[in-house]
Amino acid sequence: MHHSLHVGIDVGLKDNTVVFTDETAMTRLARFTVPNDAGGAVRLVNEVADAMRRHKLSSLRIGMEATGVYAWHLAVFLSGSEVLRPFDAAVYLIQPRALKNHRKSFGSRLPKTDGGDAWLLTEYLGHPRLLPRPFRMDERTIPLQRLTRHRYHLVHQLTRTKNYAVSYVFLKASGLAQAPPLADPFGAAAAAILLEFRTVEELAAAPLTELVQVLNQSSRGHISNLEAIARAYTQAARDSYRLPGVLKEPVHQILSLTLQDIRYLQKQVKVVDNLIQREPLARQNRLLSIPGIGPVLSAGILAEIGDIANFPDDDQVAQFAGLTWPANQSAAFEGEDTPLARTGNAYLRYYFIEAANSVRRYDASFAAYYTKKSKEVTTHQHKRALVLTARKLVRLVFALLRDDRAYDPGHRSLFKPTAS
Repeated sequence: MHHSLHVGIDVGLKDNTVVFTDETAMTRLARFTVPNDAGGAVRLVNEVADAMRRHKLSSLRIGMEATGVYAWHLAVFLSGSEVLRPFDAAVYLIQPRALKNHRKSFGSRLPKTDGGDAWLLTEYLGHPRLLPRPFRMDERTIPLQRLTRHRYHLVHQLTRTKNYAVSYVFLKASGLAQAPPLADPFGAAAAAILLEFRTVEELAAAPLTELVQVLNQSSRGHISNLEAIARAYTQAARDSYRLPGVLKEPVHQILSLTLQDIRYLQKQVKVVDNLIQREPLARQNRLLSIPGIGPVLSAGILAEIGDIANFPDDDQVAQFAGLTWPANQSAAFEGEDTPLARTGNAYLRYYFIEAANSVRRYDASFAAYYTKKSKEVTTHQHKRALVLTARKLVRLVFALLRDDRAYDPGHRSLFKPTAS
């Protein structure tokens, strides 16, 4: 006898394809399509309730792929539905990567169709150990989550734009891309040099006094060794390749526009940071007691974790964040190129790694741990050590949130013994 109804919903911008199966996913009970709007959600709830009563089922699992925002409204509606409450409904947003990996186990037997995708979700629901925690909207953290996720996208867009700009710096003056005279190759002073001199020939021939003046004015007098930096610019320009004449102006214009994009994105990040810091949970939380973690980084972590009571231990938090490795290599991180599982929450993983990079600069125990791990291999030292430091930070964050206490560096019980 069947006891559970599994509902798989392949979410689209306009329509949702729905499949009902039993808990084995072997018996298909229904397949239909509803609009991805409020009316379609009401019809879906009524169809689910009717199926539960008609088949005399006692429990309900609903699965959707976590595809951007298209599934969010429906997840909120279903998880808060009074009609479904008597059936102990659990709604799951499943990460696309996890579902993609699960699909591989079926080989070519499962066609890539809307109905197939919805059925795969019902089959996935039959594996409790693979499921994330059920979806719940937390009004304390949901504003932060929108803001911190938007910040994540802005930062990644900024990184991509900077990488793109580097390619045009190389085209315009290859020496400046190979050995930037300033620490920030896209700061105000560096950008002023790139914009003031339209070609590498102009830069190479510019008088030293003119370069010094541009650097001083653009940096507002904050650069001390002006002449040395000016000479470095002159030398880099002289060492650079020369562009064909027909490319000089297009390359300069494209670089100019790209630098404007960088400045715009940097301003947007600052605006979002200010909005995050206005949120009550970002201004007051236990993670602020950790040296190096401010409102923005703590908000990014808290917005994704939500209620720490949902996690029995720090291993579950690490798994949720995707800070885990294959079982046969996790403890000692044996291979220098051993990849992360990367099936968890990308936003939480990002903020944990960013926080670890900041904390290791301010806290002696984290600094020592980072240094120890970076010396254990000869390749990818920084990346490897930073990820392992982030895993150590997960243990601390879990303990502080679980016990509702501030960080005390001398309180060793915060960290469970580990071989790594």
